[in-house]
Amino acid sequence: MARRPLLEFEKPLVELEEQIEQIRQLAKDSEVDVSQQLLQLETLAARRREEIFTNLTPAQKIQVARHPQRPSTLDYIQVLTDEWIELHGDRRGSDDQALVGGVGRIGDQACVLLGHQKGRDTKENVARNFGMASPGGYRKALRLMEHADRFRLPILTFIDTPGAYAGLLAEEQGQGEAIAVNLREMFRLRVPIIATVIGEGGSGGALGIGVADRLLMFEHSVYTVASPEACASILWRDAGKAAAAAEALKITASDLLKLGVIDDVITEPSGGNHWSPLQAAEGLKQALLRHLGELQRLTEAELTQQRYAKFRAMGRYLEAGATDTSLSS
Repeated sequence: MARRPLLEFEKPLVELEEQIEQIRQLAKDSEVDVSQQLLQLETLAARRREEIFTNLTPAQKIQVARHPQRPSTLDYIQVLTDEWIELHGDRRGSDDQALVGGVGRIGDQACVLLGHQKGRDTKENVARNFGMASPGGYRKALRLMEHADRFRLPILTFIDTPGAYAGLLAEEQGQGEAIAVNLREMFRLRVPIIATVIGEGGSGGALGIGVADRLLMFEHSVYTVASPEACASILWRDAGKAAAAAEALKITASDLLKLGVIDDVITEPSGGNHWSPLQAAEGLKQALLRHLGELQRLTEAELTQQRYAKFRAMGRYLEAGATDTSLSS
């Protein structure tokens, strides 16, 4: 079996894992009781994993968010839904594979689910354009959201993209316009919208499906106006300063919760979602159902008014020496 890709800061765990595997093999091949040794090593490994992932820097969180085995939109949909039918096409001649969506059922609740989709390997990533959606992808997303609005189905979106595709063809086909239309139209939808950053939320590519009543983030996901590499290149003309840019950009879930940009942080399993994807999906399901239950108690007018007020409040700040009157106006 191929070894799971390891991040640099995960490597201290490798030796422990190998020892645990060797002892398990010994127990299988002989009648020696090694349960006590296994318990001690597994406890130590769990403690070290917890220590490492509790103290990740923003730059390290980006590595976790981009991990090739981090669960994707379709992975979550498969676990979350009891029934799922993928819908294709934007009805304008395009069916972008970087953005997927359809109709599903979570328990008794029918809903529309959609999100960015990355690949597991190079071949699949090329087919999915590394999760970077084209204008057709955002138009497909809007078609599905309008379907949800027509039939009064809640909308669940999953954000995981380094950004919208910035190629010449995408610009010729109206990339900026497609994202802008989504931003405008999502404000008028009369159904609950919950967006979750499951991996990397980059720039307008994330915002194109990110106007929501509740914006959630997994603990080790990132949400940023520009990638730290791009930011460092712009500010210092040195992509090698990406770690410093990541710190300054405030892109982590804890930072964004303090700033009021997001509404909830979903705790990840020890070692990140790629370590225990089923546990991650269960945590996501509980969070979605909890927030959905709260939103469904609102009237359509209350829902749209609160969504508007939520985004109007973003970016407020108090200058030194200023009074609070600016915040209440």
